[in-house]
Amino acid sequence: MGSLVVFIFEYFLEDILKFTETELHGAFIIEIEKIKDKRGFFARSWCQNEFKTHGLTPRVVQANISYNKTKGTLRGMHYQISPYEESKLIRCTRGAVIDVIIDLRPDSDTYTKWISVDLTADNYKMIFVPEGFAHGFQTLSDNTEIFYQVSQFYTPGSEDGIRWNDPVFGIEWPIEVTAISEKDMNWPDYK
Repeated sequence: MGSLVVFIFEYFLEDILKFTETELHGAFIIEIEKIKDKRGFFARSWCQNEFKTHGLTPRVVQANISYNKTKGTLRGMHYQISPYEESKLIRCTRGAVIDVIIDLRPDSDTYTKWISVDLTADNYKMIFVPEGFAHGFQTLSDNTEIFYQVSQFYTPGSEDGIRWNDPVFGIEWPIEVTAISEKDMNWPDYK
């Protein structure tokens, strides 16, 4: 019993999330470290101290779930304007998505640049989206679910967006869009 206690104690003292910064400064792909045994595995998916160590916003005030019935569903590109900007930590808990973020920070070297990452229930990857970014995703399978934690409360009137096919950005979506809201289809051109 003593060695198990020591193992658990040492495990929780270690940094066990793998943070890989993307080409967009401040945006990270985060991977878990699986501690496996015959039952399956155990892993940490959030640690305030590890996020602080990497200079990331450790504040979480809301957690949201987005369930999507059909493959090809597109949601985005969303963000909240100042002073209600939010960072997000996003993971796919069922199915698969292509997750897209755009750097909207005018003083950034990567202003208006975007990246995408495959998030699946099987790869357990997460993406950390800093304040000042737009976020959206497209489902790659039916019955897909996304779980995300945010650093700011949703504030009606502070929500804004970018049209999914705005030519300023030229986002390359991998499959045909099969479902999208009227709101997301009709965001104005980005200025």
